[in-house]
Amino acid sequence: MLMPEPYKAAHDAYLGNYLSSGIQKVIGQSRNVVARRKDGTTFPIELGVTETFLNETRFFIGSVSDISFRRKAEAELRIAATAFESQEGMVVTDPAGVILRINKAFMDISGYTAEEVVGQTPRLLKSGRHDDAFYAAMWASIASTGAWQGEVWDRRKNGEVYPKWLTISAVKGDDGVVTHYVGTHQDITERKKAEERIKELAFFDSLTHLPNRTLLLDRLKQAMTAGNRSGTFGAVLFIDLDHFKTLNDTLGHDKGDMLLQLVAQRLAASVREGDTVARLGGDEFVVVLGSLNKTAEEAANETEAVGEKILAVLNQTYPLGDIDYRSSASIGATLFRGHETSIEDLLKQADLAMYKSKTTGRNGLHFFDPAMQTVVVERVALETGLRKAIEGNQLLLHYQPQVVGAGRVTGAEALVRWQHPERGTVSPAEFIPLAEETGLILPLGQWVLESACRQLALWAIHPDMAHLTVAVNVSAQEFRDPDFVLKVVAILNQTGANPNRLKLELTESLLVDNVEDVIDKMSALKARGVGFSLDDFGTGYSSLSYLKRLPLDQLKIDQSFVRDILIDPNDAAIARTIVALAQSLGLDVIAEGVETEPQRAFLASSGCHAYQGYFFSRPLPVVGFEEFVRRV
Repeated sequence: MLMPEPYKAAHDAYLGNYLSSGIQKVIGQSRNVVARRKDGTTFPIELGVTETFLNETRFFIGSVSDISFRRKAEAELRIAATAFESQEGMVVTDPAGVILRINKAFMDISGYTAEEVVGQTPRLLKSGRHDDAFYAAMWASIASTGAWQGEVWDRRKNGEVYPKWLTISAVKGDDGVVTHYVGTHQDITERKKAEERIKELAFFDSLTHLPNRTLLLDRLKQAMTAGNRSGTFGAVLFIDLDHFKTLNDTLGHDKGDMLLQLVAQRLAASVREGDTVARLGGDEFVVVLGSLNKTAEEAANETEAVGEKILAVLNQTYPLGDIDYRSSASIGATLFRGHETSIEDLLKQADLAMYKSKTTGRNGLHFFDPAMQTVVVERVALETGLRKAIEGNQLLLHYQPQVVGAGRVTGAEALVRWQHPERGTVSPAEFIPLAEETGLILPLGQWVLESACRQLALWAIHPDMAHLTVAVNVSAQEFRDPDFVLKVVAILNQTGANPNRLKLELTESLLVDNVEDVIDKMSALKARGVGFSLDDFGTGYSSLSYLKRLPLDQLKIDQSFVRDILIDPNDAAIARTIVALAQSLGLDVIAEGVETEPQRAFLASSGCHAYQGYFFSRPLPVVGFEEFVRRV
């Protein structure tokens, strides 16, 4: 027997221990040691030694057994035992599906003890969510391939239904006959929650939990496909909340978020179960109605009924924390059948119809009209043209005289005009709102201010014109620009205009957002000599608490009060109140829209002695304005 060191030493120690024990046996002790084969490899053996006497002569008989196979089998059993008690639940059944054994992980997952399930079948765990066909397919796969795995919903002992990943493997004997089934059960509840969260982030709005644009497009596509099969119409409703920005600006974004959540709940409760309510973003929502009538007229009637229902529920009071808030919505609707119109075009049509509701007074419903598309095309062309007009020489300023007393000219309001090369003169009422919506108001406003300041500098060198002031309208977007003050100062320095002759006209809409910033910017320009007039006074915010803090020079009575000042007692009272307020605050006051001598006389009797309007002059090109000044 060849034994490597230190294995030989172990063998010798064993034999020495045997001899020194003094025990005389026919069958002695045995020990496991390691031996070496002829090729040098080692292997475990069981070494046994027995003692016997023959003719009073002692003999030792040694037995050697190769225990490699037994060691391997023992190791595999230990591995199997360890694996069986892993983190995954395991169940062993006989060929009939009767449970023979479960591990601790399965007890933790299911809530059952071994005593409660051994002898039962896995049917004990059924949740009821899978039909017979599901289980038939499962066992067919096991019969043909020897295994199956997939997602299953089971029921715990406490009645809770949960998802798990189940793997079933058939154990076969040497004859190929199934002797056992082994099932591993992995609780995937947390994984499913994570998947649902990921799905929610990808397809649902985080604030309202409504479908987002991505899921909306998919649902709309499904509705179009269904309508194509059935021949029925569907409808898209585009919903925009009225005055939502004002709510955010005055009460804060937290109240705005509360309103959006309540709106989402009311919309979802106003439609059928198969319809879709989605949030596009901001205060814009879309409703998709499917499977309406097969005739366009009846489908439109059904859509209108849903729209009116939505308007009614959205017009009810909303509890926003400690306040009750009233809101309304503007809705645009368009019908579709099958895939006759693309998804993007449907959304555009509904959006256009919604804007029609906005322009006709809000809190209403309008259907898309093909004529609206023509308006949109013209609008896009107008926007493109306005960009070119700002960059080119298509804009010019007209000046409307501002007078005191019987007609002495003290200054003018600069009013921009657009001379379109093809359309002729474009009304400011048409392109100024467009500039506001597209952001073009910023370069447009800068052009107006630069042009007016250059004209001021030119008038300063003519004695008969040097006393004139120029009023320039400034939009809220311009004033909110962080660099607004620097830009105004740069223009004054560049043109050489006298800042004491420049008057900036602001609107009350500025006062609903960051009043402290407004005051800081006004004060900075006021320190350089620039004056300020509050335009359209009385038509907007009109907060006296802010008014007394603003570094104003003048209040301007809006023409809407002047127009009916002789026949409407309310307008007359408002005009007199504005005059009195201006006097109490030490401010000048001017009335715009004065068109008749009786209007001027009434204003004069009320204490207003500065005017602007057609009674004195229309807005004039610079040459005509200069002639008017010299003439009067």
